[in-house]
Amino acid sequence: MDKLQAMALFVRVVETGGITRAADSLGIPPATASTLIRKLETQLKVRLLNRTTRRVSVTPDGQAYYAHAVAILDQVQEAEEALLQHQAAPRGRLRVDVPTLIARAVIVPALPGLFSRYPELELALAGNERHVDLVEAGIDCALWAGEVEYPGLVARRVGSLYFATCAAPAYLAEHGMPRHPHELRQHHCLNHFSPRTGDNVGWTFSKGAERVQALFPGHLALEDENSYVAAAEAGLGIAQVPAFILKEAMERGTLQLVLGDWFPEPLALSIVYPQNRHLSRKVRVFVDWLAQLLDAHDGIQLRSTLPRRAHP
Repeated sequence: MDKLQAMALFVRVVETGGITRAADSLGIPPATASTLIRKLETQLKVRLLNRTTRRVSVTPDGQAYYAHAVAILDQVQEAEEALLQHQAAPRGRLRVDVPTLIARAVIVPALPGLFSRYPELELALAGNERHVDLVEAGIDCALWAGEVEYPGLVARRVGSLYFATCAAPAYLAEHGMPRHPHELRQHHCLNHFSPRTGDNVGWTFSKGAERVQALFPGHLALEDENSYVAAAEAGLGIAQVPAFILKEAMERGTLQLVLGDWFPEPLALSIVYPQNRHLSRKVRVFVDWLAQLLDAHDGIQLRSTLPRRAHP
């Protein structure tokens, strides 16, 4: 039995909450994983896991072994990387979650430069607005918008996500241009809904010291960000989108700025990763690359103002 392989498998079982999920994340058959865990328990002469037909839980001995196993695996990885760092490029598969629109408009167009610099890096990139458990999901790092309130994570602030209100020119030609957020009650508004609760998310506006927060009527609510922008460009209503997306759409003539003196409060942008793990070289180089990319992006950092067009 490969002790390190069995140890790594046991760690993944604890983190994912199941042998099948752990086996899938490591690319081995579930039956092989079950056999490895049984052999590890036999060799250690303790029960590490309590198994039922519906769930797997960790025993007190298993909890103690898990803490030592994590430390040992981190030390092994760190030792290997220290020996190879002077000659080996970062390599292997990297799982990353980022907001959908930032993935499409900012990260993906810059990937040729990343792969040119690190040709042995493999990237599994998911567009995801949800804040999921990184360890359980097997995610190496993520870019999150909003406050990071999850324990056990390191959060590296890399900027802000600015929003603006907009609508298609055809919609404004038919329904008119609102002059104050309260006038949105007489319009069709495109809403976001929470995947957790199913409820629409409220809109927030600020102008100097004045602040307006409310839910506005609309006959369409969406979760997917690409569909949300497409709905706005189709003239289905007034929307709030990231400022860098609106700038591109205004240059194409598909969207127009609305309520240009009233802006939603920006959300913090942070790269997050588990704090209790050794940060591998592939994660380090990607985090540094992403931070530099976002810092240099004019739209993310809002270094230029949105163009204004004449009201219809």
